[in-house]
Amino acid sequence: MKSIKLGKYRHYKGKEYEVIGVARHSETLEELVVYKALYTSEFGKNSLWVRPKKMFLETVEVDGKKVPRFKYLGR
Repeated sequence: MKSIKLGKYRHYKGKEYEVIGVARHSETLEELVVYKALYTSEFGKNSLWVRPKKMFLETVEVDGKKVPRFKYLGR
């Protein structure tokens, strides 16, 4: 599977996040991307999130166009 670059990403809905690593689920060994919000949300400042790597890397359809769910912005 494709590797994940550490650094900043923009979600297709516009908010920015920073990928801090990849973890494995303790039971299934599925790879999960660990990332933090670069904004303050209802869950607090720099809240941490995880998402299956496959889902993080997939494309979504927006206004009839295929776009990455998360676009890499750099370090």
